[in-house]
Amino acid sequence: MTGDSIVAEHVNKRFRIVRIPKAISLKEAVITRQLFKRPPRDELCVDALKDVSFSVKRGEMLGVVGRNGSGKTTLMRVLGGIYKPDSGTVSIVGGYAPLLSLGLGFHPDMSGRENIKMNGLILGLSPREIEHRLDEIVDFAELREYLDVPLRMYSSGMYMRLAFSVAITIDPEVLLLDEVLAVGDALFVAKCVEKMREFRHSGKTIVFVSHDGLSVKAWCDRALWMEAGALRMAGTSEDVVTAYDSHAKLAVAERELLRAIE
Repeated sequence: MTGDSIVAEHVNKRFRIVRIPKAISLKEAVITRQLFKRPPRDELCVDALKDVSFSVKRGEMLGVVGRNGSGKTTLMRVLGGIYKPDSGTVSIVGGYAPLLSLGLGFHPDMSGRENIKMNGLILGLSPREIEHRLDEIVDFAELREYLDVPLRMYSSGMYMRLAFSVAITIDPEVLLLDEVLAVGDALFVAKCVEKMREFRHSGKTIVFVSHDGLSVKAWCDRALWMEAGALRMAGTSEDVVTAYDSHAKLAVAERELLRAIE
């Protein structure tokens, strides 16, 4: 359980968002003499990640906290290989399972069984390995009676059960979790937490994004606080979550004061 499992160095990611103006009617185009003119396009650049560097040791569970739009999900997608950083490097030792968001990569018109097979192939299993592990996946998800039902009939909690069960059954070295435990019943979440503990004890690495500071404190060794695409703080989960919660409460108090003044 020594050595780094994940190393990110000076990672930057920028998105270019093209805003196309609202279409006008033929009458408006004639009146304003824009009939044959191409409407101007406004391009907005958003720096989703700015010079982010950190490392995670084997067997560690790292929490990531921050407000919506702070760069948490972009960071996870860069770690999972979905986005390529514009600059900087990311190194991950061993295979990984990117359970990046609820139902990512699942097809709603396919059954649970078909989605298990498809996701198993995506995550690197052979058809024989998938068949061999199918019962284990289904038993952990506790969805046997819904196995041949299309996923569009599943609740969000059932989606999470299936996605988590597939990810942990392939036995990855690194597990990336983005808010996937925010849904589902308490008993199944407890079952997932126990499985994550088993992973850590066997030297696996987990990166866990959550808005629930109590969960990050309870489960994670260390944490990152993302703010406007930058890494604002890194340290023990206790220190980082305490600082983040204090900042969030102060921001709420400031907003309430501004409303009172107005």
